[in-house]
Amino acid sequence: MTSTRYTIRRDDLSGEAILALLQFHLDEMHQWSPPESVHAMPAERLRQPDVTFFSAWDGEALAGCGAIKHLDDRHGELKSMRVAPAYRRKGAGRALLLHLMEEAKARGYTRVSLETGRPQAFVPAHNLYLSHGFVECPPFADYVADDFSMCMTREL
Repeated sequence: MTSTRYTIRRDDLSGEAILALLQFHLDEMHQWSPPESVHAMPAERLRQPDVTFFSAWDGEALAGCGAIKHLDDRHGELKSMRVAPAYRRKGAGRALLLHLMEEAKARGYTRVSLETGRPQAFVPAHNLYLSHGFVECPPFADYVADDFSMCMTREL
């Protein structure tokens, strides 16, 4: 899929740029989150058959990434949503989110959900999800209610 600015494509997680962005994502999640609340997936896990991973490109520059994990025939989970620092507030996250929601609809999912943190560092993500119809929900899949994590969902 191509947005007005970004080309979004399925990614095999073999490129140096994508691996570096994922490591940056994991490092920040460990910096901002208590150990038991880091649910970010390493590249090895993102390569498993129940996850489809996408990257967003601005020409030759990596702008961001995101994945969708199959939970069941009607429900998918958004994972590894990350925008490269140079692309924050430039529409890359929005383009990825819209692409992932279209992918979910194409699979026949009726709902997509996600887990994120509550602290200030996660507010830009909250705002993105809220602006696209996501609402806070009880924990799903293997997540548990705690003071750090927030689960969100959207009917499709």
